[in-house]
Amino acid sequence: MNPTVATIDIKHRVRRRARLALLLRESAARAFRWIAIGFGTLVILAGAVLTPLPGHLGLPLLVIGLMIVLRYSLAARKTFIRWQKRHPKLVFPIRRLMRREPEVLLVVWQQMLRTEKLVLRKARWRLLKRTRKRVKRYVARKTAKAA
Repeated sequence: MNPTVATIDIKHRVRRRARLALLLRESAARAFRWIAIGFGTLVILAGAVLTPLPGHLGLPLLVIGLMIVLRYSLAARKTFIRWQKRHPKLVFPIRRLMRREPEVLLVVWQQMLRTEKLVLRKARWRLLKRTRKRVKRYVARKTAKAA
């Protein structure tokens, strides 16, 4: 057998193996992506079922499931961005909870203020905003006296 033919044959086999390995990696990545999206969807559904029930397990499950789905699905990410542009008041608190350092207390406070504003239409009936301002003034006075 000619040595150049043997070299060409070996190169051909190496390329074929590399192509097969690439195909397997891509297929495994695609399968993992679909499994992750399915798992995220299940977590979202579980969170949706548990949210109206007593306890605080539903909303964190919703946020975690949403994070999983948005990480692995480009179409879901585009839809989420569209929703963010259309309904910023609804989506922004979810985005704040999805950050690496979630601002849970600020989101809870903001949602309490919004709920109070929705339920109590007249400004003089709302207590949370006035209470926060009083506490803020009180803390400012105490720090001024201490300094």
